[in-house]
Amino acid sequence: FEILIGKGAKNNDFLTFRLAKSQDLWLHAADYPGSHVVVKNPNRKEIPQKTLIEAAQFAAFFSQAKTESKVAVHYTQKKFVFKPKGAVPGLVNLASFKTILVEPKISDS
Repeated sequence: FEILIGKGAKNNDFLTFRLAKSQDLWLHAADYPGSHVVVKNPNRKEIPQKTLIEAAQFAAFFSQAKTESKVAVHYTQKKFVFKPKGAVPGLVNLASFKTILVEPKISDS
């Protein structure tokens, strides 16, 4: 699975609303500014737990929570990610999501 990471608010918007497809997995550190992370899922398969954890660790690491020992990361299919009308770049609302608790790091694998 390909994991894409946004850098900055405008890049996050481009990644989330231009590159990501509805079935792709979208992740972001809960309650902290940071990168949007997308796991591409062109074949609509179930994302393996190892891939979910790795992507969540990226989302935590590339956020202002990177110095915390554990970070809550929200994840959902891209189709549940919406931009509020008139919102600044990078700001989104989630219609539905789950949360995973991970250590912020870039995996060695």
